[in-house]
Amino acid sequence: MALIAGIQAPQGRIMGHAGAFVGAGEKNARSKVRALEDAGVVITNHPSKFGEGMKRLLAGNTNRTSSWSSASNPAAQKRQIHTLLRPNPQSNTVSQSSQWRNVHIAENQSNRMLKEMGVTLTESEDPRSRDYFLTVTMDRTNYAPCIITSFSIGGESAQNNAKTYPLGLEKHINGSMFSSIATDLNCQKESFESLTKILSSIVEIFFNKEAFSLTTRVSRNNRGELSVARSSFTFDDAAFRSGKRHGDIQGMRDTKDEVPEEVEAEKDGIVYIKLKGEGNIGTLVNGAGLAMNTVDAIADLGGQCANFLDTGGKATSETVKSSFHIILKDPRVKTIFVNIFGGLTLCDMIANGIMLAYKDLGITVPVVVRLRGTNEEIGQKMIAESGLSLHAFDDFDEAAMKVIELARQK
Repeated sequence: MALIAGIQAPQGRIMGHAGAFVGAGEKNARSKVRALEDAGVVITNHPSKFGEGMKRLLAGNTNRTSSWSSASNPAAQKRQIHTLLRPNPQSNTVSQSSQWRNVHIAENQSNRMLKEMGVTLTESEDPRSRDYFLTVTMDRTNYAPCIITSFSIGGESAQNNAKTYPLGLEKHINGSMFSSIATDLNCQKESFESLTKILSSIVEIFFNKEAFSLTTRVSRNNRGELSVARSSFTFDDAAFRSGKRHGDIQGMRDTKDEVPEEVEAEKDGIVYIKLKGEGNIGTLVNGAGLAMNTVDAIADLGGQCANFLDTGGKATSETVKSSFHIILKDPRVKTIFVNIFGGLTLCDMIANGIMLAYKDLGITVPVVVRLRGTNEEIGQKMIAESGLSLHAFDDFDEAAMKVIELARQK
């Protein structure tokens, strides 16, 4: 029995650490579900279903009809547990420019990095010249770093002449690879030294700074020497988020073109992603995987979420309040679903934080709260007796159905 989260995740977005390893060309959540089904695995749509599901499987019960079918979704009642359909609205897709949660630095900054490593730069760029593009990135087919070369035609990379050289994890270019690249680019001996400097520099930056893609446009002067005319550098910011590595790269980040709420959330250690479309349910969850799954499961029941929000592994009163503040900046949100799950989480502390936030922020939308963890009964009782527009639940489906009902009323 298995659960795959991320069915509703926008294509290409990294949904916190839970989606950090899904890249372009790699299998998405739906593909993984199909692969598991083909192997005879039973798919469930929420962690709370594992107990009942495993009990039935161990008892040899071959009737796998879904035990979580909802009256709000009659079609689901006819589907089996391993063929559960999950809609994926096209409205949740995002533009190519905003797909990756990576750091793309300005060209003057990437040029400065190259210059500090001894690479020659040139400002005399002739768009009619036949220059080269040299790129170090990930080969998503072979799951390994690679170098991609291509000629420039009219200032643009010509994809039909692109060649890929597997780099592996050696972190350097061996002699035979260099010879092949030099031959394919029709480089003469006069270009070897400058070509070596450019290639070794971008390879070194790629590995040392945990980059995602480093592209340079290289020109050749009348003496045969190569210099960099343009550069475009993108780095994997998971290194900074998880281990605070490469703070210098993070400092080069330009946030003007990013979603303001997503940038604000980072300051409090919160991962917030604003979903496209008509979603009207705000979500507040502890844990990236559970946050992804919450969005999926609500969609199964006929609702649509406005955001993904992971408070991190340790939800506190402070992070809860900050999360409410960020969620409510979205005018689409008509109700909020708080789904806190974890054995060490102090549910009474979370309940207190929710009530304080409700009062301090002047929240006017209803809030549905599901608390599971240490002191969960105390926390649920505090919510139920608060006198505020808060609704406490123990069961996930009941809580999700309630939040969908309230969103529709609004």
